[in-house]
Amino acid sequence: MLDVSNDVRAEIGDEEADRLLAGDNAPGAYDCTSCRTPGNTEQERTSTVLFVGQETAVLAFAHATCVPSQVVPVSEDQLRGAVRSITGEDTAPSYAPPVAAAAHAAAPRFPAPATPPAYPAPAPSPASPATASHTSAPSGHAPSGHAPVPQQAVLGVTSGVVLVGQEACPALVVEPTAPIIRPGSPGHGDEFLQLLSEQGFAPVVDLSRPPAPNPGWSVLLATGRLHAVLMPAPGGGRPVAWWQAHSPMPLSEGWRSAVGRTRKVLIYAAAAGTIGTQPREDQLRAALDRAAARGALVGASMPLAGT
Repeated sequence: MLDVSNDVRAEIGDEEADRLLAGDNAPGAYDCTSCRTPGNTEQERTSTVLFVGQETAVLAFAHATCVPSQVVPVSEDQLRGAVRSITGEDTAPSYAPPVAAAAHAAAPRFPAPATPPAYPAPAPSPASPATASHTSAPSGHAPSGHAPVPQQAVLGVTSGVVLVGQEACPALVVEPTAPIIRPGSPGHGDEFLQLLSEQGFAPVVDLSRPPAPNPGWSVLLATGRLHAVLMPAPGGGRPVAWWQAHSPMPLSEGWRSAVGRTRKVLIYAAAAGTIGTQPREDQLRAALDRAAARGALVGASMPLAGT
């Protein structure tokens, strides 16, 4: 009961695709690469999901109700991390066919119109248990003369389940550790929220309603962990990573259960120092409410990648 999309078939070849459909290389029982709950190719509709890095490709399986069959471009580091989390080894599983690498952007991005984007790069290590994963984002200013040296910003991403109306929704909260300055800007003001607004994020004034969708943006989950937030490619084509985890970010069972039910993720973003480290979800919600009341919060709802 496998589904092999045309994109996956084009990457793995007709012969391998036909073997999968015939059941020769199907795994039978598997853990869904999206929700991480058990599945079985012989008992339920199953999607083939091909993760493609620069040098490696890994074929995974997911419930058809979670994600459709698709090709997902990821960085080589992300791909190897996913393989290690599945197999405990540094090599791809035996069912991963050798395929040509698909074009993708491995480095996260912070786009800004009419100016070169600042490209966040993976941070060396997490800063605290509450901030689940980080990406460093250069401020865009170089020191000159006696001007102050801008601090290197780190984008902290925290996951939590947020009650929106009467529904428990999976959310990600993004907050830099220092002001984000537009590349080439003459000032030192924080332009993080303005940059996001230019990319389709909207002000959040009331957390009782979900933020509006941001077309073309999505959240990439694999092996039950958060890998990246994807944005439309500037020139069209496959989405590229706006933010990606230094290593796949673990998600709680409650968060995974919520995303399995809603099929979307709420992204909230605030300027540096607005939310802070919140060890509990009720405290995180209270901090979000305070930020919204001050007009210091933007957000967007996003589907899972490929849905």
